Amino acid sequence: MSKKHFVSGDARLDRMLADVSAEEAHRFDAEADEMDRVYAMSLAMVREAGKRTQAEIARELKVTQGAVSQMEKRDDMLLSTLRSYLTATGAENPRILVTINGRDIELAI
Repeated sequence: MSKKHFVSGDARLDRMLADVSAEEAHRFDAEADEMDRVYAMSLAMVREAGKRTQAEIARELKVTQGAVSQMEKRDDMLLSTLRSYLTATGAENPRILVTINGRDIELAI
């Protein structure tokens, strides 16, 4: 019986990157940066669609305007934080839509 052992995500990533050229790694970084920019732009766009400023969102969430700015730039966020942000923008019944095997599945957040 083989014994399985824990491999950290960093170690696994290091092994995967060992097989990637510097050019490919640079391209991956550029793509990740672009995805982060689009994500941040999307949150700001939601806020703007709700005709709200960062200062108004900050008051609603009881944080600083700078914290809202950082939230809009983050590359990951707890769903509870995302829900709070979306609700503060005026969103009603925020949810996530995923497509699996051609089927749309809606998840409440």
